[in-house]
Amino acid sequence: MNRYCIAAVLFLSPLAALAAGDLGKQEATNVTIQMGIDKGQHRFTPDTLTLETGRLYAMRIENTGSEPYYFGSNGLADAVYTRKVVAKDAAGKVVAEIYGPIRRIEVAPGHSVEWWFLPIRTGKFDDVMSKRSQAEAGMRATIEVK
Repeated sequence: MNRYCIAAVLFLSPLAALAAGDLGKQEATNVTIQMGIDKGQHRFTPDTLTLETGRLYAMRIENTGSEPYYFGSNGLADAVYTRKVVAKDAAGKVVAEIYGPIRRIEVAPGHSVEWWFLPIRTGKFDDVMSKRSQAEAGMRATIEVK
């Protein structure tokens, strides 16, 4: 092997290793969280989720109630890389895609959004809530990233 071939192998080997670990090419794991009324109380269902670092998630946030709800967690927002948020109409047609860091999402009654993200830091985030008054009444959730 001549010196040019050796140089090419040394240069391309690290690039091949990076391509094998391309996290952007993985299939998303789907999870769903609903916001609405359960037994007369504003609730997140489920109110606990466990996720893993390095795994791409498409979290479907559904508003099953009759009023707008918010989904927000500063702790989770700081622990993930957001790929995008997809907004769909009632028929499921994509009407918008939002890119960049996400702190809080408002979802209209009967609608949903998909938040695509990759957890990059572990932690237990018990600050998932809608409005402060609803959180004080028990509408809270916890998301743990392992």
